[in-house]
Amino acid sequence: MGTASAVLTLLPLLPRRALVASSSPGRTRALLSSGGVSSSVSGLRPRFPPLSHRPILPSYADCNISVWFQRRCNLYCRRGMPLGRKVTGKSLCSQVELEDDVDDEACELVNGVELVIGEGEDSFRAYLLKAVKNNNGTGVLLLSDALGFEDSATRDFAYRVACYGYNVLVPDLFRANPWKLNWAVDGFDSWLSKQSPERVARDVDACTAWMIDEFLAAGISKKLGVIGFSFGGGHLMEALSRDEQAYYGTGICFYGSNMDPSKGSSIKTPVLFVSGDNDPSCPVTTLNEIEKKIQGSRVVIYHGRGQGFVHRPESEEEDEAAEDAFSIMRNWLHDNLLVRETELLV
Repeated sequence: MGTASAVLTLLPLLPRRALVASSSPGRTRALLSSGGVSSSVSGLRPRFPPLSHRPILPSYADCNISVWFQRRCNLYCRRGMPLGRKVTGKSLCSQVELEDDVDDEACELVNGVELVIGEGEDSFRAYLLKAVKNNNGTGVLLLSDALGFEDSATRDFAYRVACYGYNVLVPDLFRANPWKLNWAVDGFDSWLSKQSPERVARDVDACTAWMIDEFLAAGISKKLGVIGFSFGGGHLMEALSRDEQAYYGTGICFYGSNMDPSKGSSIKTPVLFVSGDNDPSCPVTTLNEIEKKIQGSRVVIYHGRGQGFVHRPESEEEDEAAEDAFSIMRNWLHDNLLVRETELLV
């Protein structure tokens, strides 16, 4: 894969219109208009300000969490929550409380805590966001793009998922060495070569094991969910193909890069694929091929959209598509992790 293609795959904050090339839309389950509005998906839309209108705040030195509410939020310190074995917790300024003039029906309180998973040289950092009032006990693993787990757009998205009752774990897939936007583009291939797929796979499996101990073994949840963006989307496919014990109940892959269609035959859980038809790093033809191999999967394509439009929208049009995609994802998680598991217990 050439440098330009690789950068497009993993750096959605770069101007996409300057990088993307047109690609054939192929056969899709759902090819949506440029506005991205789907009439086939029911359910209330979350009441949040448009994504592209949310300010990206710098990380707080003592709490490492960004908040994208347009209205001011209060941050206050909370002691670390009880953690499972082989995990260390840090006391962080991690709870976000909405002021009285913010509609708290749109988002319940969410606690965040920084973790260290594993031991010694095999350890790595992660961030766990937990719903306070409406926690449904279900764990969701979120695999980031190249900008890593501390990137504000990634944490904002994880926070928003947690608002709907989930416990969202965001690991540091790059061991404190994510790609930086101010680095020279011609160094991208060298940086990527240092991200060993085998090491990333071990870290993802360690996260899975931690979530099994934390949520499944405790009888809190019956299945886990996994979400992946770009680089993380490719590793989502790999992780689900290794999930022989079917710990995961579903996956949501946003514009996954470097996906191997042959892995689809080993995946036994339904996967939602969301992408744009203007994203050569995630060809629609590849998604259609994978969809045929995974029972119960679905492909949703947004016309005219490129890499990163769901969690990094750059225009009002992308705001609309991002809101629609989030609604589809939310319903998918609910149906496959909550409703489906309830039906199995009846």
